[in-house]
Amino acid sequence: MKLLKRIFGICDTPQPADPQAWSVKNGSVRIVLSRLPELKQPGSGVRLEGKGLDPRLLVFHGDDGKYHAIANRCSHMGRRIDVLAGSNTIACCSVSRSTFTYDGQPVGGAAKQPVRTYPVGLDDESLTIVLTT
Repeated sequence: MKLLKRIFGICDTPQPADPQAWSVKNGSVRIVLSRLPELKQPGSGVRLEGKGLDPRLLVFHGDDGKYHAIANRCSHMGRRIDVLAGSNTIACCSVSRSTFTYDGQPVGGAAKQPVRTYPVGLDDESLTIVLTT
């Protein structure tokens, strides 16, 4: 089953169970952490898509204890990216299994270019991801 998921580029990272947990406004994404238990544990993540968001994002609670956000599009084939809990890396869901550091640098697989990262601010119970620079 895993091989078929990789062939078709089906990722393991879910979308938020509560679609109201996040919003897009004025070039930023705001996530209310109390409404998004999917990000509670290090090694967890969610994919944000829709609501006029461009690009789609992978937001994750890294094994380093920090929150990170990347454009959820592998620089090799454009497939979605998953968090690899316990490895301090993220990886493309395709057969090539391109692997990246949390700062977007390729460290394995077919990708030679980095993936775009975005700054994440933590304020009380929310995250803010700035999409514009």
